[in-house]
Amino acid sequence: MAPTINGIGLVVADMATSLSFYRRLGLDIPAEAENEPHAEVELPGGIRLMFDTEALMASIELASPGKQGAAEKTKTGPSLAFLCSDPAEVDATHADLVGAGYRSYREPWDAEWGQRYAVIHDPDGYTVDLFAWFKN
Repeated sequence: MAPTINGIGLVVADMATSLSFYRRLGLDIPAEAENEPHAEVELPGGIRLMFDTEALMASIELASPGKQGAAEKTKTGPSLAFLCSDPAEVDATHADLVGAGYRSYREPWDAEWGQRYAVIHDPDGYTVDLFAWFKN
């Protein structure tokens, strides 16, 4: 199975303000989400729109192993999240892309939120997240 796009991530300065805006556009986001550092809503077709606070992203930036060079520039804008079938596919897809000359931003790691995760930069510097849920 090839990875499939599963989510689009937005980094937000103020979760409550951002969620209020998207609720006004008709997105059904639970009220308690505005007090969390991460929120998401499933869009028609199954794609998730994900919101992460700047503070959460900064903490992940500092805590994530395998970062490839502190001077590397990340393009400001949305990130694309691709769902892999299992953790091994995260590793294999990451290795394939790096082998093809694309730049790794985060080597695969086991994230505290229950996913195998890796981050690649696309040719323009946007982040592309590869992830798989751990099976219980």
